[in-house]
Amino acid sequence: MALTLSKNQSISLEKTAGTGIACVSLGLGWDPAKSGGFLSKMLGSSGAIDLDASCIVLDSGFRPVDLVWFRQLRSKDGSIAHSGDNLTGEGDGDDETIHVDLRRLPGTVHHLIFTVNSFRGQTFDQVENAYCRILDESKRQELARFNLAEKGGHTGVVMASLSRNAGGWEFKAIGQSTNGRTADDLVNFAIQAVHA
Repeated sequence: MALTLSKNQSISLEKTAGTGIACVSLGLGWDPAKSGGFLSKMLGSSGAIDLDASCIVLDSGFRPVDLVWFRQLRSKDGSIAHSGDNLTGEGDGDDETIHVDLRRLPGTVHHLIFTVNSFRGQTFDQVENAYCRILDESKRQELARFNLAEKGGHTGVVMASLSRNAGGWEFKAIGQSTNGRTADDLVNFAIQAVHA
């Protein structure tokens, strides 16, 4: 059974998976908040929410070396791949997924920071049931889940990080609210959230 993490909790992927882990994926899911009824229909509120999952790649000195997002769906070295942009949040399950082949990550990569932002500027007051989860791809097994339940006028969240240490890879739930329309806007804030 997968663990449900709270803010600032972390797990060792190797200990949680029970064996050496080679490939993981981070899934992001959300639903548009229920419409406000007749008035929102009159004003043309379609209910679609365009959130974007991204992965900021850092070296051991917390310097950015790559960025995987809807404008670049694959890392330069090919070890990280994005499933593509979901513009609505409609449907069940993960709306966007980022796949990571841990074996192919260069040794210089020490941190992967996963963020989510609202490209259209819609706030998290308009989002329901948002979560991120990390899966062991070889077993198709969910290892941990982090619910992004915090409502507010923010347009971005630094969701989680995956960091290399002597014992392997550690996944940490962060949940820091911020603002920004793209992952580019969130890089400095994401570095501060992980470096703290």
